[in-house]
Amino acid sequence: MIQTSNGISEEQLIENAINGDRASLAQLVKNYEQTVYNFSFKICRNKERAEHTMQETFLSMVKSLKQFSGNSKLSTWLYTIVSNHCLMLARSQKKYDYVNLENDEGLIDDKNVVDWKYSPEKLAENSELKNLLDEAIEKLPHDYRVVFLLRDVEGLSTNETAEIVNLSVPAIKSRLHRARAFLRNELDKKLHV
Repeated sequence: MIQTSNGISEEQLIENAINGDRASLAQLVKNYEQTVYNFSFKICRNKERAEHTMQETFLSMVKSLKQFSGNSKLSTWLYTIVSNHCLMLARSQKKYDYVNLENDEGLIDDKNVVDWKYSPEKLAENSELKNLLDEAIEKLPHDYRVVFLLRDVEGLSTNETAEIVNLSVPAIKSRLHRARAFLRNELDKKLHV
């Protein structure tokens, strides 16, 4: 059971919000505002789109909170809503400048993948490398970006990620492997110019 700063459990806040308590609903939004915005920005890679996605996510939460079953964490449910809104936004864009990771010829073969000598923590410490990683992440197709961000940045489990994006665990593992391979190759190109 998750306790909030005011001592009321998250489950109680959800129940109160479902029953029309605006203060509880406002508290839920406040509790997840930063998390939702940060994840939206990581996926959308644009401040305005992230803000739009955050607003749409909370509108969706308000409209369908009664449908939240409580079988997962509220954060998992919100990640699902963010992912869906970002996907719809990406699909509505006319221009796609993403690479195709479905054809793994020359990409997935491990002998073509350079060892990733930098852990994600080391990359984050170095702003130049972080910028290179951000540029590479931006090139990932939306479906792969979401899986990579949920697993490797947000630290969710494979099962949680599968639940959020409504895919099987093997599909998540495959997309994650392809995304990581792509990012390794992109970083290798930039680092060994």
